Amino acid sequence: MTMTMARLSGIRRYYWMGENVVKALDGIDLEIRKGEYLAILGRSGSGKSTLLNLLGCLDRPTEGTYILDGEDVSVLDDDELSHVRSRKIGFIFQSFNLIPQLTVLENIEVPLFYQGVPPKQAKEKAAELAEKVGLGGRFHHRPTELSGGQQQRVAIARALVNDPALLLADEATGNLDSATEKEILDLTDELHDLGMTVVLVTHNQALTSRAERVLTLADGKVVSVMTREEMDRAEEAAP
Repeated sequence: MTMTMARLSGIRRYYWMGENVVKALDGIDLEIRKGEYLAILGRSGSGKSTLLNLLGCLDRPTEGTYILDGEDVSVLDDDELSHVRSRKIGFIFQSFNLIPQLTVLENIEVPLFYQGVPPKQAKEKAAELAEKVGLGGRFHHRPTELSGGQQQRVAIARALVNDPALLLADEATGNLDSATEKEILDLTDELHDLGMTVVLVTHNQALTSRAERVLTLADGKVVSVMTREEMDRAEEAAP
């Protein structure tokens, strides 16, 4: 059994604006191990969102190969990528992306509906995950009746409902106060401790302190990939 969750080789993602080429990603090589907690750090425009879109099978590379859980997804068409996303990827976004007309349980159930899971089974799975993320007393509340932290917990439960191989968090605490941010990051830590592969995308270096490795991007290129210990030593050595 391979211990590699994702391997990117020679990844380039270019966009054409008239005669000009924007090199959003320009030669990325990366291996993410199963069960790893990786942080991707970079300023706005560094390429981190483009990299997240590729990792999450929301986009395809202009060049290069992406192997996800043993499958070459860089050659798949849109329908095939959608199928991979529904089976293997969980997304947590900064904006929560909840459906306001639906309850907590119904929001969590949405991915299972598209997979054709029977309603009774879907509701049981949603309730189990709502309990797991601390929303046991909020099953029938709608997003407007929840705090920001509670909404993000719903989003996390929804991301987990398809038992994903890879959990991607895109600036997942950007809209939260510091206390709620800590709660959400603690929950992410718990998921990682249970064996989940987690990739956290952020512009805030302080949030990378929980990751095992930190990849830093700038201008579409990898500037560095450092373990937590290497990051700590670098910070200590800084004047």
